[in-house]
Amino acid sequence: MLNTVAIMGRLVADPELRHTPSNFSVTSFTVAVSRSYVKQGTERQTDFIDVVAWRNTAEFICRYFKKGQMIAIEGSLQTRTYQDKEGHNRKAVEVLANNVYFTESRSNSQNSNSERTYDERSSASSQEESPLAFSQGSQDDFSVISDDDDLPF
Repeated sequence: MLNTVAIMGRLVADPELRHTPSNFSVTSFTVAVSRSYVKQGTERQTDFIDVVAWRNTAEFICRYFKKGQMIAIEGSLQTRTYQDKEGHNRKAVEVLANNVYFTESRSNSQNSNSERTYDERSSASSQEESPLAFSQGSQDDFSVISDDDDLPF
């Protein structure tokens, strides 16, 4: 059997980190996802998809993602039942996030100071050295390649 979901959209609100009585981190949020097709003569439709993330994934989302920011989510679909205030049985369908990804560059982000990628978070020292390596080069470090030869394919 297969239960895999991949969505990309914008956060409707800032995600908020909560903790269970057992001290597990959890967050739930909504992602606005535009449909890929448009009926002629109408506007593009948007779906609002509920997402739940647990533990480290929840902490990562709450730390680095804000309202309006684009997010890609890989996970699975889950359903649960509950009773509303009037005692009626209800069913909720939501995405359980396993992995999340940044989909915008820092310059496109509204909150560029707080956004980092997973790799940058795990190795902050390499992030600081990377821009210096490019700024210290000179044109003498490069050579011109002749394009007169036949291509090997």
